[in-house]
Amino acid sequence: MSKILSEAEARTVISAGKIGHLGCIVKGEPYVVPLNYLLDGDYIYSHSLPGRKIRALRVNPRVCLQVERIDDDFHWRSAIAFGHFGEMSDELERAQVLRKLLKRFPMLTPVESRLAKDAAPREVIVFRIRIERVTGVAED
Repeated sequence: MSKILSEAEARTVISAGKIGHLGCIVKGEPYVVPLNYLLDGDYIYSHSLPGRKIRALRVNPRVCLQVERIDDDFHWRSAIAFGHFGEMSDELERAQVLRKLLKRFPMLTPVESRLAKDAAPREVIVFRIRIERVTGVAED
């Protein structure tokens, strides 16, 4: 039977996940992409190379991140964090976030690993989502 998760339960789903689905708007249409991320307090951190997603987020910073844990068809949990996208410009903060991401995801591609270790070059966009609300549902 489905149940609504408390905010704490929904945050636990997001915290435990490693890949989420980032939802944004591109030219008036929904656009969803997979995303490695790190939850820390009221922020979700990630990085990206320039492209469609970043262009869209710069135009419309409203965003959501959906994360699920699926054990089987009858046992799963799903949570969505809604918030605002913001790029990180402070070099020290950018480097710290990239190091944390690399520690959490040691299998990043060689290019990402090199970029993360080389003091966060400007080609890499480091960003965070300021969480405004979290919802979730489960089938247990």
